[in-house]
Parts: sequence; C-alpha cells; structure tokens
Amino acid sequence: MRRPVAGEVHDHYGQIYVESDPDSVIPDLSEAFAGQSGGLCGAAVPGVLWLVTGLHTGNVGFVVEVHDEDPPLDPIWEDVVEVSFRPVSDRTSLVQWAGEAAWDLNLARTDYRVRYCARRMDEGRQLDTRVSGEPQADNYLLQFWPGQPGADRVVRQTSRNAAYWHRNARELPLPPTPEQRAETERLVRQAEERAAEERRLHYERWMWGGRLPSEGLRGVGGNVRGLLRFDSDLVHALDTAGSEAQRAVALLAARRACEAAGLMSLPWVTQAHTALTEKRPLPPPFDDLDQMWETLRSDPQLPSRSVLQAVPPERPPYRPLTPRAAAEWTRLPAVELGDSGRRRSLGRVLGALIPSVPAGDSPTPTGAMGHGVAVHTSGTVRGPQQIAQPYFALPAVLAAAEHDPLKAALDAVWHAVNTYGEHYPGLLEELRSVCADQVEE
Repeated sequence: MRRPVAGEVHDHYGQIYVESDPDSVIPDLSEAFAGQSGGLCGAAVPGVLWLVTGLHTGNVGFVVEVHDEDPPLDPIWEDVVEVSFRPVSDRTSLVQWAGEAAWDLNLARTDYRVRYCARRMDEGRQLDTRVSGEPQADNYLLQFWPGQPGADRVVRQTSRNAAYWHRNARELPLPPTPEQRAETERLVRQAEERAAEERRLHYERWMWGGRLPSEGLRGVGGNVRGLLRFDSDLVHALDTAGSEAQRAVALLAARRACEAAGLMSLPWVTQAHTALTEKRPLPPPFDDLDQMWETLRSDPQLPSRSVLQAVPPERPPYRPLTPRAAAEWTRLPAVELGDSGRRRSLGRVLGALIPSVPAGDSPTPTGAMGHGVAVHTSGTVRGPQQIAQPYFALPAVLAAAEHDPLKAALDAVWHAVNTYGEHYPGLLEELRSVCADQVEE
C-alpha cells in the first residue's frame, strides 16, 4: 500500500476531484452522479471522480491510498461508498476546486474499484467554513485497488448530509448512452465546423470588398490583394469581363504607367509596347530582368520623375460575426440548491467562439511588387514616400505580357496605380470606363 496524499486538502463548495485527462474539464454535478445510487463519489463520466465533502470551504483531513487488493474496511468510517474508475491517461491527480492545487496519484491505466470513506460529515456541514486555527471537522479516505468494473454501491450510511446526497443522486436522470454521447459530439463538431466556415466566409467577403471572390480570383495570385484596397469593384469587374477586355485593360494600364513615368520617349520601351499590341513576346531587354534594370539605369535619356506614393482609401475595420456557438467549458459555481444551503455545482457555461482573422491577408501598400522590381523611394515612414516613377512603370509592361489575361490585367493595373502614386484616382476612373466599354462591346 502507498499513500500519495496524507494530511489536509482544501475544498471549496464542498467539492474535490480526481482527474485523469489534463485537457478535460470537470463535468456538471448532474452528469458526474447520473444513474448512481450513491451521491458522495460521482463516477458516471469516464476518467473523473467528483468527491463531496461536508465542509463548504476550508481544509479537511484527506488521505489517498493505493492497494494491491481490496483492503479491509475500518469501522471508524461513518459513510462509505464504492465506485469503479479507469484513468483515461497516464496522469491521474487529486485536484482542488478550480485547479488550485493537485497531487499526482501515479495510477496505472487499468480498472480500479474505489472506496470513498467519510467521518463527521454533519459536523463539517454545520461548521460550513473552517478558518486557520479552528479544529478539524470532517475527514476522508479515498482508496484504490485493481478490480473489475461494477455498479456503484452505498456500503454504509450514517450522516444526514450523506443521506441527502444519496437521495439527490437517485433522483437524477439516467446518463446518456455511448451512442447518444457520440451523436452529441458529432453534432457539436458539425456546428463548430459550420461556424468556422461562416467566420471564414464573413472575413473573406470583407477582404474582397463586400462580395465573395470567384475561384479564378482566389487562385490568380500576383498583386490582387493589394489592388483590392484601391478599387475592389474594378477587381471584380475585371474578373467577369472576359479575356479580350482583360487584355485591353492590361495594355492600357501598362501604356499609362509608362506615359506617366516619361518612358514612352525611350525607343526600347516603345518597342515593348508595340510587341504587346501585336501579341508578340517582349523584345530585349525585357526578356532578362537584370538586363532590363541595367538598361533603365544606364539610359542617358531616362527622365527623372517622382510622385508621392499611392495610399489606398480608408475602409471600415473588420467587425467579426457576433459571438454565437458554445465552445468552451468554464468552471463556475452554480446557484445553491437543497435544504443544506450549500449544494453548489460547477456549471458548464457556453462560451463565445472568437472569430480569428487569417494572418497575412491585409496587404500594406508599398512600392511595386513582383517582376523583380527595384524600388526607389525617399521620404519618412510617417507619411507617403516619394517614389521614382520609372522604376514602378516597367513592371506594368512585364505584367501586361502575362499568359493569364486576368492576372495580366490585375498586375498591370496594380503597377500602374503605384506609378501614378497620389494621382491614381484618375487612372482608375479611366480603366473602369474602358473595362465597362469592352464588356458592352
């Protein structure tokens, strides 16, 4: 025999527990004692024991013994019950209310019979609260030994307090069957999955300007998320415009970007636009990123044009869905019941599912992105920076040559917006008009 606990244990609301699943929570009192004839040691929920004491709050004498076989019952114990118990993990502990303290019982994952013995429960009930310096009122012994599962039983009953709890247990409804528990768990999982999908779609709708994107937009990649913050209506319009309209917008965006940057006076740039118009591959140096940037830097005719960077309009912050489904179990004293004036149970409280915002879905407008862009900016981080327009315009040419017409349009517009900088609203107005005209045709 060994004694992992010997001395005094603090109880609260007349409750102490044995837990074997560190990730679980204490069941409701009605669950713990459902279907039992005894009301002092609740064992109806696998892996958990709910132990009732006479004292409401304070220290009680408490000993835990682990035996190799059924130990003899000492006649000093006034109230005695037996139940069956099997740990559901390798860690079983005696735990105070709300997890204030715990003692490792070091039980194997096997079937046990458990005997819970009590003395002077009525004295503990009458004292109600024991403070430091007061003599001990009630005390308890909890014994474990290997044994086959069996029904709970009341071995000895003496106190009025024990009689009250036994009567209470016998009036509880029968516990759910394993099949009913499994169905309940399935329905809970189903509700949680549905709520998670609703939250995801709600956030996605906000990210895409108030409407859900098509599968094409979801998978297009590139700079679509950045462009959304400038003009979500244009993004969705381009998605449904068709390939011809998408190509037309891509070509116009690339041309407007180069015009704004003063690059249309450079022969090698105008040759690239001619190739785009004629649906031919881009000529050198656009076929080699390093060479393209070197050509731009070394061209003596390169205009020096700059503008304040484009900053998207403010939009209302994301407001998550109203908290709804139950997700967590929380320990909480329930209302007092019964003539004892101290019957309290740990109720299960429906918590709120807090919608999470996916990481990385809020793009910050910076300089041009993609196509090996060499970003040239100046200024402070406190406001819009001054950007060198030629370095933001050339990526629009590369974007317009993309194989996918939707990606070509979205990326070319994005780079054109950044090239226009603070003057981008006029560009977007023109592009929306061209897109609408192309669709009508």
